Amino acid sequence: MRYSVFLITFLLAALTSNASPGSDTIIINSDGSSERISRDLDSLINTWYVKLAVKSAPVEFTGDTAVLQYPDSVYINRLNKINSIIKLPYNNIIRNHIHVYTIRQRDKFCAVLGMMDYYFPMFEDVFDSYGLPAELKYMAIIESALNPNAVSRVGATGLWQFMYSTGRMYGLTINSVVDERRDPLKSTHAAARYIRDLYAIYNDWILVIAAYNCGPGNVNKAIRRSGNKKDYWEIFYRLPRETRGYIPQYIAAVYGVNYYKEHNLIPLPLNIPVAIDTIMVNKDFHLTQISEVMGIPLGELRALNPQYRTGLVPGSSKPLALTLPMTHLGDFIDLNDTIRHYKPDVYLNRTTQIADPTRSSYLPADPKGKAKLIYTVQEGDNLGYISGWYRVSISDLRYWNNIYRNTIRLGQKLVVYVDPAKSEYFSMISSMTFAEKHKLVGKTVPVNTNSIVAYYPVETDGEYVIHTVRNGDTIWDIVKMYDDVTSTQILSLNNISDPGKIHVGQKLKIKKKS
Repeated sequence: MRYSVFLITFLLAALTSNASPGSDTIIINSDGSSERISRDLDSLINTWYVKLAVKSAPVEFTGDTAVLQYPDSVYINRLNKINSIIKLPYNNIIRNHIHVYTIRQRDKFCAVLGMMDYYFPMFEDVFDSYGLPAELKYMAIIESALNPNAVSRVGATGLWQFMYSTGRMYGLTINSVVDERRDPLKSTHAAARYIRDLYAIYNDWILVIAAYNCGPGNVNKAIRRSGNKKDYWEIFYRLPRETRGYIPQYIAAVYGVNYYKEHNLIPLPLNIPVAIDTIMVNKDFHLTQISEVMGIPLGELRALNPQYRTGLVPGSSKPLALTLPMTHLGDFIDLNDTIRHYKPDVYLNRTTQIADPTRSSYLPADPKGKAKLIYTVQEGDNLGYISGWYRVSISDLRYWNNIYRNTIRLGQKLVVYVDPAKSEYFSMISSMTFAEKHKLVGKTVPVNTNSIVAYYPVETDGEYVIHTVRNGDTIWDIVKMYDDVTSTQILSLNNISDPGKIHVGQKLKIKKKS
């Protein structure tokens, strides 16, 4: 089916308001480094296989510790030698980004080099099936540092950093249990379809890469404001600041991958099983069941199946893919029933599923030059209020605390970073009343507080309790609020076929405890 350019433009421009994949802000520091690159590399270092490799590798795993820099002519000559249909120009901005990978973050970049053997063949295979250049695989280094569990400040997730709305538009399942933005194969297919649609608009790979970062609406705006010029470097200063750094980062990543040896870098040896296979399961399993019965480290199973956020593989809803090392596939088939019947009350009870492990497995390093404070969430609070009281952005607050969407809970401890000169002033906020905190920012207490954690009056209807769906609620969140209730009962009682389609304000019947 051929899409008209007008239709694709309309479709994709709509994504701009929702922040398209890779829309996280990039801050280029005076020394040419990128805060985003540093954050993504820090996140990668905390993944299962990388932590194992760093622990077992020698202290110096980057080879010759001599840091090499070269004249501009050498960088230009090397970039010209790379076989690529995507233009790879050179300037001082690109040189600075090359130094991020080869000098400032060289140890961490070795971890990225180690991940390439696992992910790049997959990317190349998928892009080839869509008729796309294999060189687009380098975008994933910029997007996520090859970490499938990467989550940006604004909620973009996975190897290809899809926002929720864009991921759903390109066919990815996203809910409290399964997040296919983290599925390496499915998210790569979605990224390929998105890139293909962008190329139908621009017919220029550099503009496609730029549009992937900031959305086609912003690129179209930059083209119009520059007199309809369609060369990236001619519209450079009309683009959002983060996108001005994105193309130089891409070129630097291409250079770093192709010439790391010339900079005395050695890929971190990762023990990721090269021989893996997937099997479709049509029953519920938990990764912990598989781990304990088969003796496979749970961390390895999570690393191979990052899309299952709580560890539950809900195959009874629809057949789902489970990735295992090839050496364990036969044993899994033989032990299928044993695994499924191992502690099912503990691991297959959806009302007691553990929280998303990726929210607590990695916390960002303390920002330099900031004082760290702890705020305890109180009744009536929400992220908007808290960010206002501390004069920080909501996206920063979410990022510092690994918060998914805007859901917080009563009693939760939140980390907040403030100006050290004002830390004493801000430290008083946690002991203030709700009214005092609002007065602090010149506001009065709202009559009806639209809060994530506020208590709502309980409605009843005969033998049922009526639950009003609030912002951030899922079926699995709701069942935790009531005794002796399962998600299946709620879905059946309210004639809901798709648990992901409940909406704010919806009234759900909950059977009273007998």
